[in-house]
Amino acid sequence: MNASTQSTKLAPLAERLRPKLIADVVGQRHLLGSGAPIANAIAAGVAHSMILWGPPGVGKTTIARLLAEAFDADMIAISAVLAGVKDIREAIERAEATRAQFNQRTIMFVDEVHRFNKSQQDAFLPHVESGLFTFIGATTENPSFEVNSALLSRAQVYVLEALDGNALQQLLSKSLHVLSAGYEIQPAAQQLLIDYADGDGRRFLNLVEQLDATARTQQWSEIDVAAVEATLTRARTRFDKGGEQFYDLISALHKSVRGSDPDASLYWFCRILEGGADPLYLGRRMIRMASEDIGLADPRALEITTTAVAAFERLGSPEGELALAEACVFLAVAAKSNAVYRAYKEARKAAAESGTRPVPLRLRNAPTKLMKEIGYGAGYRYAHDEEGGFAAGESYFPDDMKALNFYRPVDRGLEIAIREKLATLHASNRQKKE
Repeated sequence: MNASTQSTKLAPLAERLRPKLIADVVGQRHLLGSGAPIANAIAAGVAHSMILWGPPGVGKTTIARLLAEAFDADMIAISAVLAGVKDIREAIERAEATRAQFNQRTIMFVDEVHRFNKSQQDAFLPHVESGLFTFIGATTENPSFEVNSALLSRAQVYVLEALDGNALQQLLSKSLHVLSAGYEIQPAAQQLLIDYADGDGRRFLNLVEQLDATARTQQWSEIDVAAVEATLTRARTRFDKGGEQFYDLISALHKSVRGSDPDASLYWFCRILEGGADPLYLGRRMIRMASEDIGLADPRALEITTTAVAAFERLGSPEGELALAEACVFLAVAAKSNAVYRAYKEARKAAAESGTRPVPLRLRNAPTKLMKEIGYGAGYRYAHDEEGGFAAGESYFPDDMKALNFYRPVDRGLEIAIREKLATLHASNRQKKE
């Protein structure tokens, strides 16, 4: 065995399986398949700046490298996690030297580009404009929030997808061929491997490599589910407490609750917990849901949710999580109304736009003799002394302001009764004014 062959066998499986051509890339056919955008750019021989946005282990770095080879370009790779202004300056100088000495184009690949601050991202702009290099940024975060708009406007954003079961199955077949595996992996065990990878190709290959090492050591002829479970540890589902995926999961939970689906609500609730979120954060979000989407249609929602949060604060995890789960299900099945939420937003807008209109004298407090003498509280009608405990015809808005209607109860839950009561009171007001 020569040194080159030995070196290849010692290389990590992911490196040995690294694609040599765009056609060899597993997954991302919506970008790389026949007639797809990146495939078209290669066929036309026209490089353009781009942002590759997707979860870890889906081929962002591989695609950048293959593009550089396809365009016969010098690829300069920078990690935004490790690089600083000095590294950026040196990369730009190298690109200038490459063009001057060899008349060769350069692809500037910036991994984790969202980690660069605004000034660091801005440093690339004039050189992208001048055509010194083609910029390719890779990010796991939403470019809309993490990449400067100026840089974003000069680059096409391509969304890469997590690898599905078929793509990972292809990777497994390639892996077993390269490893010259002398064992069989049962279909159920293959599926468990795929589940463990959670759409991450790099993680999948690492798992296969770990399993292969154990199989060879133990001289297994067949690998079943028990062997996979004994050898490998299931990683937590992908979850970034500060990233877009975090907010996507929260959004899915909120929309499931709003949509009155207790099963989906509980699923997303558990997905977020499995990802390592602080249960108290979930509790706070559910308190918001109780106020925003249920409101007075069922006031118990807010009470039950705040009680669940208090229970978690007292019991901690995991015992207290059940109380939060109970609140989650209750929110999903409760009658829905956003009437108070809408009323609050309209009232805040009106308050901001109405200026500092004075409080009518009749509505002012008069704790001193002087205040009474100058009219504070004069003419106030004490509602409890009126028929039905209601001062019909009275206005509680500023005197120079037309009465506004913010709160409009819906025909669901307790708000049915509230709406009927308000209709009666409004009729009394009209009758008094007539």
